[in-house]
Amino acid sequence: MDVRGLIANAPDEHELWARTINPQFVRVLRTIGFDRKWVSADGAHIVDADGNRYLDLLGGFGMYNVGRNNPSVRAALVEALELDTPGMLAMGVTALPGLLADELIQRAGGRIGRCLFTNSGTEANEAAIKLARAATKRPRVVSADHGFHGLTLGSLSANGNEESTKRFQPLLPGFAQVPFGDLDALERELRSEDAALFLVEPVQGKGVNLPPPGYLEGAQQLCRRYGTLFCVDEVMSGFGRTGRMFAHQHWGLEPDLVTVAKALSGGYVPVGALLMARSVHEAVFDSMQHAMSHGSTFAPNELAMVAGLAMLHELDERALVPRVAQLGDRLLAETRQLVDEFDVVKDVRGIGLMWAIEFEGDSRMYRMLDRAQRGLFAQLVVVPLFTEHRILTQVAGHDMAVVRILPPFVLSDADVDEFVEALRTTIGRARKMPSSLTKFALSAAGIGR
Repeated sequence: MDVRGLIANAPDEHELWARTINPQFVRVLRTIGFDRKWVSADGAHIVDADGNRYLDLLGGFGMYNVGRNNPSVRAALVEALELDTPGMLAMGVTALPGLLADELIQRAGGRIGRCLFTNSGTEANEAAIKLARAATKRPRVVSADHGFHGLTLGSLSANGNEESTKRFQPLLPGFAQVPFGDLDALERELRSEDAALFLVEPVQGKGVNLPPPGYLEGAQQLCRRYGTLFCVDEVMSGFGRTGRMFAHQHWGLEPDLVTVAKALSGGYVPVGALLMARSVHEAVFDSMQHAMSHGSTFAPNELAMVAGLAMLHELDERALVPRVAQLGDRLLAETRQLVDEFDVVKDVRGIGLMWAIEFEGDSRMYRMLDRAQRGLFAQLVVVPLFTEHRILTQVAGHDMAVVRILPPFVLSDADVDEFVEALRTTIGRARKMPSSLTKFALSAAGIGR
């Protein structure tokens, strides 16, 4: 098959996508001006059909930690394809899954002693929920409000965002949410000693919400006291995103379970994993009869394993994790000045290359936008960053006045400077937007038509 020719002769991709996959998503792209024809990508940049290079600060929602189309990961995948390995044996094992599992266990440290591979982050969280219930023989799961753990039914039941859950009720029974950062509320849920699992993101991904001092350590202690398994969702924050291999290591935590995905393959192959204490695993996989208590047809597949090993090698070979810590400190230092410079900037926060800016205002223009749709001002920053400065960012979530970035780790210092200056210029223009452009913004958001 001629893949290059197939792509070159394909109909317009937006029309094709709208006809076969999701017309409403294409409508969104066209409304905000994101409907470019993309032809290539490398490192921290993507290129459109006109040859324009865009600085990618969204990074596929954090998948491309070692850069888009990383040549070392690609070379490892090509080599693996040429080896004609036996692949998934179903009733048998091969070396590659064990090698990657060993690497993950060593890097997680603490209590972690076993690895179960999945195809995605939501599958990893589903596995955590299922295995925790079996291991503890308890029915309930507790999570935090505003947390995001995936969109399949079990993970969605732990999701703390109403915009994600409201339309799909009723969800699974036995789930409860507590305010993120509130140890008293967590203890009230755990005190009955029927909670199998407390599932929490160490840094909440949707708004880049950092935990209050002592919260995660206190949550771990409460879980130990009441016999609840402590699970940290590192799907977004893992593999160097926060300047440590795993975010929970900033607080010296030793969770019973850790879920990972997104960046594990460097963006090439779907893959995730549930890392767990040996005691948790052995409470579920406790006999030959129960040897296949959980699994998935394509997990672990050979290409995903190779990609994972190559991605970890890249992190080490290029010292990217300490680089993330350095770049993150610089980015925060330069952007926190915007809080004092602009009355519409409420907060700038982040850890490593997990960064966000939050807006709030009391001007007539800002109030009008917020009444029409909360968080619309953030869209007035994201769109010109893309269309005028060729920088890809994202509004962090529905009804959120927060812009978030999750860039590849291969950013240069010049890339950071470019973003900071473009952000400063864009915010300055957005807060002075004339009424005619404000009405246009409302129309572009689908409001007031």
